Amino acid sequence: MNPLHQELKQVYHSDQIEAKKKTVNQDPWRLTYHVMPPIGWLNDPNGVCHFNGRYHLYYQYSPHDAVGGMKYWGHKSSTDLVHFEDHGIKLYPDEPYDLHGVYSGSAYIKDDMIHYFYTGNVKHLGDHDYVSSGREQNTIHAISTDGGFTIEKQACVIGADEYPKEFSNHIRDPKLFKLNSHYYMILGARDREDKGQVIVYRSSDLFNWTYQGVFAGPSPDLGYMWECPDYFTLDGHDVLLMSPQGVEAKGHEFQNVYQSGYMIGHLDPENITFTPEKDFKELDRGFDFYAPQTFEDESGRRIMWAWMGLPPDDDNIQNPTIERGWQHAMTMPRELKIIDEKLYQLPLEEYKVLRQDEKEMNLTISGHQEVKELNGEVYELQIDVHRCGDELSIHLRQDTTISFSKKSGKLSLNHGKSGYGRDERIIELDELKQVRVFSDMSSLEVFINGGEYVFSTRVYPEPGQDQISFSGEGCIHVSKWVLASTNERVS
Repeated sequence: MNPLHQELKQVYHSDQIEAKKKTVNQDPWRLTYHVMPPIGWLNDPNGVCHFNGRYHLYYQYSPHDAVGGMKYWGHKSSTDLVHFEDHGIKLYPDEPYDLHGVYSGSAYIKDDMIHYFYTGNVKHLGDHDYVSSGREQNTIHAISTDGGFTIEKQACVIGADEYPKEFSNHIRDPKLFKLNSHYYMILGARDREDKGQVIVYRSSDLFNWTYQGVFAGPSPDLGYMWECPDYFTLDGHDVLLMSPQGVEAKGHEFQNVYQSGYMIGHLDPENITFTPEKDFKELDRGFDFYAPQTFEDESGRRIMWAWMGLPPDDDNIQNPTIERGWQHAMTMPRELKIIDEKLYQLPLEEYKVLRQDEKEMNLTISGHQEVKELNGEVYELQIDVHRCGDELSIHLRQDTTISFSKKSGKLSLNHGKSGYGRDERIIELDELKQVRVFSDMSSLEVFINGGEYVFSTRVYPEPGQDQISFSGEGCIHVSKWVLASTNERVS
């Protein structure tokens, strides 16, 4: 343990930090079944994997500042993807190659060990723009031999000065896959003409890496930087996930300051290049979703986590928990499937274990209808639509509304005051078949038509503003469950 590591560790375990954790845990907007930071700031999921029956989620973590700052890797684990244990910080910015932040990365399991690759961030003093000069984003290799609970840094396997000269200083977020006898590492990149791309390296042993070229991109209208790339095969299709920065809004699409989405395409196994066959599509149409990362679990499911937040570049959107000492959370983990050549997201079956106090009813809606039994803050709500008139709306927490117009062919998620700057998001939708809502103390995740579309959003309602009601015309079947708290344990 080097002196800097020891000092950082002592600060995190100080009495002041422990007292702050107790204060944060009393916040009524703290979530009950989502992963969130003990204190401070959380962003990208990292190193997600399933090893020897245990799920691991590492995440970018800034414990000392709720608006960001120096990044560490926090760690939580679970045997069921529902109940998580907190294991504190697992990677500290304590080496010359990651001195200003342990940035995003991924995990790869080989020979009964977990190999981690992440971006070590270094910023030089002086007059720099930190795009073309002044920044190092090194690729670091680390290993766990005890199942993910202790991580030992090995080496900087690709230094910032080794990247191709046609790219800027922004190369980061390594993710691995294996093809035939070789391992491949893709990284998000920004070239010197401000176009986003994904580049790829090859290795035969995970320690020595050779540049192979451009894996994907550039692509017109897809921004200047492609963060968090993730390649996998699913249901016979090749899929590339990424989070491009700088995409301009187009109609009702790409309304957030930064996007996250996917392309279905084809991998050329000889040249290791990905060619999209479908246009880039957003993964989530809500206000709070970024930097998704996937893994295949031991049962063969492709599971995705994402940051239920965005980089802080939209002055309109606020998170009032900052003044309470914490900010952000993870989305629920979701299973991915390809249906009709489109990526669907499904809530995990494991979350049914949290269901309590079931209420089930058939309703015929004509005008405004309120059912006293349908209220609450933490719940799962499923609405199956048997008949829909010209308009049908679902009124949720305080002033949040999901509205469908058959005439316009649009479905919208609307926030009022409780959205703290979040206003409206709209999708084109021909038919509304099902709405499934997962509500937590300060979040909503809305799955439309079996996961064809998803809205993730933070919402901060006033106490007691928890009535569910309906308006418009239609016949619906409603099922609602209170969801139990997962009671995260701290070790």
